[in-house]
Parts: sequence; structure tokens; C-alpha cells
Amino acid sequence: MLTFDLVVIGTGSAGATVAQTAREAGKSVAIIDKLPFGGTCSQRGCDPKKILVGAAEIVARSAQLTGKGITLPATIDWSDLMRFKKTFTSPIPERTQSKFTDLGIQLFQGVASFLSANTVRVDEVELTANHIVVATGQRPQPLNIHGEELLIDSTGFLELPRLPANIVMVGGGYIAFEFAHIAARAGANVTIIHQGQRPLEGFDADLVALLVKAMKAIGIHIILGAKVTALEGDRDKLIVRYSQQDEEHTVSTNLVVHAAGRVADVSELQLENADVTVGKKGIVVNEYLQSVSNPGIYACGDVAEKGLPLTPLASYEGSIVAENILNGNNRMYEDNPVPTAVFTIPTLASVGLTEEQAKDKGLKVQVTFQETSDWYSSRRINESFTSFKTLVDAETGMIVGAHLLGSGSEELINLFTLAIRHQIKAKDMSAMLFAYPTHGSDLSSMLPDV
Repeated sequence: MLTFDLVVIGTGSAGATVAQTAREAGKSVAIIDKLPFGGTCSQRGCDPKKILVGAAEIVARSAQLTGKGITLPATIDWSDLMRFKKTFTSPIPERTQSKFTDLGIQLFQGVASFLSANTVRVDEVELTANHIVVATGQRPQPLNIHGEELLIDSTGFLELPRLPANIVMVGGGYIAFEFAHIAARAGANVTIIHQGQRPLEGFDADLVALLVKAMKAIGIHIILGAKVTALEGDRDKLIVRYSQQDEEHTVSTNLVVHAAGRVADVSELQLENADVTVGKKGIVVNEYLQSVSNPGIYACGDVAEKGLPLTPLASYEGSIVAENILNGNNRMYEDNPVPTAVFTIPTLASVGLTEEQAKDKGLKVQVTFQETSDWYSSRRINESFTSFKTLVDAETGMIVGAHLLGSGSEELINLFTLAIRHQIKAKDMSAMLFAYPTHGSDLSSMLPDV
């Protein structure tokens, strides 16, 4: 048995932050991963996805401006795009391992499982430590349908050597919407099948409705209130069966992508051997991100029950865990406003409360909502589906929510986040001078004069 001060399971943003901080503080550290070192975001998630989105944006922009100075719309060469993407993703495992090794962190590749409250096994090696951090992220949730093995997940989509002509996305969240835009702009016929009555449930309903119009305008077919019940056929010729309003339907396709949600990746950890409580969203932790049932274990990132599954939050949570392990529990998780973006075309971005959430809280808010396709920022690139909604507390004048649809939204939302986090009043944000013409310079027109 090998003994360490700290064992970390998972090498993504959360786990890496904990391991590196503890090692730099002089602790003996081991880190484990069953997948290539470096985590999901950099290899199988945010980063490679955004590379593909970048190519799709070029296609979209050239199509929007065809006849307005652009003569030939761009097209995507999928093989070339994949090769470009791999220049970012392929070096990551080796770089990550080298970084850990240089720091003196001991590496273990394989599936980790708990033997007891403070001991884990990787293959035939047993590791024990006073503190163990679980940072294993999430995995696609089981759909429990016939033919489920015929699905590919987001990782598979990001590794496709070629893009098939017809694709079905199962689900109506981030992954389905982002991948649908990428595939459609690359020339595929895309159908989204979502069980709920509206997609992207966590986002503003009015902006989502406009985004759906934008998607339909480029040929993406969206089926709502429909439950996929079975897949049949083989990898290249599939039949998707789904039920909608008590009727059975089918869709023929070449590929089906699982985009129907993810769950904490804990099934192989045997957490019951360590007396670790797991809830619906993940490992149940206290305000210090410490297991509520085993004080020697902490959880951070997507696997923990707190927070949203976002990379910046994972790094933030990792820093909290590292500090609490090194200095005793003295830093609590703060539920600060966190911006998030869906990298569709146009981009949908959000921070703070939605209109529904504000009502549920009993807040009296001034809501400003407008479609902005006639604004200069939209017209100069011929962008047809853009909008915003802001919420300002009628009593304090503070911004409590902002929701944006359009190019540049992923950057502009950061200004709203800054205002909410540091309690800058709407009137003060409106009075600020920004470079013009920019998306930032539109901000003053998005806020009421209160």
C-alpha cells in the first residue's frame, strides 16, 4: 500500500487545481484518471467544440453576407477541421502528465474504486491518504432504451472522421443545440428530439423561442414533447422510434447523438465503501465542498452537487478544496453569479435570474425585452435573430439578470456579470463610455433609466 497526504481522482480543471496547489505547498500527492490526462473540457468538451463552432460561424457569416459584398459562401471540410482540432487536443495528455511529473505528483492511469473511507485501488495498487478528492466529472446519463448501444455521445461526435448526411440529436440542452448548429453549417440534415415542451429550460423562454426560429430558418428540425423509445439498424442506417402525444413515430438517419443530459461519473467508484452520500446531482457536500458523510473526502467540479457544470466553476471549486485541505475548513463556496453561454449561431448567453425566477422570489423587477435585428450591431453582419432581456430591481436599481442572443453575447455577458457581482447600478452601467461601435456600446440601450 502506498501512502500520500492527498489522492485526487480526476485530472480536469477541478482535480488539477487541487493536486497542483497541494503539491506546491509541499504535500505528497497522487492523481488518478481512467481517461487520458487533462480532463473533459480541453479534450472532449468546451475547447474542441468551440473550434468547430468557429468554423460554423465563418460559414454562417459568409452566408449572411452573400450578395452584400461576399460572393461565395464558405464551406466546411470536415476532415481538415478535425485535423486542426487535434492540434489542440492531441498534445494535452502528454503535456498534463509532464506538468504533474515535474511537480512531483505521482500518476496512476486506471479506474479508481474505494476500498474504505481513506483507501482507493487502481488496478492492483492500493493508495491511502488522509484526504481524497473526487473530481471525476460527469458522463452521459443512461437512457435505458432498446438499441442504446447504437448511440454515440458528445465525445464520439467530436471525433467523427466524417460527417454523415443525416443526424438526430436526442435531447434539447447545450450539447444538442451547439452540435446541431455545427452539423447543419457543415451540410448535414439535423433533427433534434426533446422530451420536454421547451428546450434549454434554464434559459429565458423568449430568447430561446427566437433561437429556435433561427435554427428552423437554416433547416434544423426540432421535435418537442417527444420521447425516444428505441433505436434500430446499424451504425450508418438507423431508425429512431419516438412517442409524441400517444402516437408512435420514426425518423431515418445515419447517426444518433446522445445529448439528453449527463450525470455524476461515480458508478465505478464504489463510494458506498467510503460512506459517501450521493444525491441526484452528485456527491453531497457542505459549504466547504466536503462530503457530508465522510470528512476525509472532498468533491469539486461537475461531480459535486453544488454549482453548475461549468469549467470556470470547476477551477474555482478546486481552489476552495485545496485551501480547505491545506488550512482547515476556512473557505466556503459562494454562490456568485456565473455567466454561461450556449455557442449556437447566434450565441445565447445568460447571467443571474430569469424572469420566472425573479417572480418566484417575489422581486419587483423592471423587465426590458427587445428584438434587435434592426440595431447596427446586427445589421452590419445581416444577423436576423438577435434580442436581449434585462432585469433590474425596481427598488435598488441593481441589475439582477441579463439574457442576450446574438453575436458577441458571450463577451457582453461578462460585463453584466461584473455589474451584478460588484453591485454596479443599472444607471451607472448606462453612463459608462465604451469603445464604439462594439457590442459593449450597446449595453446602455439594454438598461432602463432607473
